[in-house]
Amino acid sequence: MRIPLYQIDAFTGRVFSGNPAAVCPLDSWLDDATMLNIAAENNLSETAFFVREGDIFHLRWFTPLVEVDLCGHATLGSAFVLFNLMHYHGDRIEFRTQSGPLWVYRRGHHLVMDFPSREPIACDVPPNLIKALGIEPVEVLKSRDYFCVFESEEQIRAIDPDMNLLLTLDADVLITARGSQADFVSRYFAPLAGIPEDPVTGSTHCNLIPYWAEALGKQELYAQQLSKRGGEIFCEMHGDRVRIAGEAVKYFEGFIDI
Repeated sequence: MRIPLYQIDAFTGRVFSGNPAAVCPLDSWLDDATMLNIAAENNLSETAFFVREGDIFHLRWFTPLVEVDLCGHATLGSAFVLFNLMHYHGDRIEFRTQSGPLWVYRRGHHLVMDFPSREPIACDVPPNLIKALGIEPVEVLKSRDYFCVFESEEQIRAIDPDMNLLLTLDADVLITARGSQADFVSRYFAPLAGIPEDPVTGSTHCNLIPYWAEALGKQELYAQQLSKRGGEIFCEMHGDRVRIAGEAVKYFEGFIDI
């Protein structure tokens, strides 16, 4: 069987930055084990698979270890493939996912994703979380992940977490602070999903946008993720939804044979 494979750098306008996602358009679903094996072979933070049904695209995401319920950069990458490489002519793409319907549309050079808002809430703080980060946050909340707020961008840049301790937690870890050039900055550590540090994470902005929109009193925000590859995210708060926008570029396209 021959399957198309694209690698798209998301949340960036140039290759070798942003977050690389693999995208595999399918005529029909493969079994879960095969999709997980493909994701492990690709060895990127996410591989997206989609199947078209009329004007709707059913979309799933796999890390090298597990299937996840929400992924931003691989959704952005999938929309880029459809709009730019598969010549989808609609104005807006509707994806059906484990997290409900998601929409992506074009606005200038950006692709804009319409995702659910997931505001983080108060939680008990596991001792190993503080030990793993090496610096005590000013606030710890939780949504899907532990949501750790720090005083400065400099602290975010300096944190070098103990991955072995992070693996003892029941959730992965997002760290954030106000930015010097951006409204807010973040980093995301997801060793439980097989991703020590994710380069740029769209799904965490479902948590970051409502938090920082309230904290800063702004509905439109500019964000940076401070990984080694780096990326920028243009954010908007819209009631119980968030809009997460950025650029994407193709790195390669080809086929896999299984």
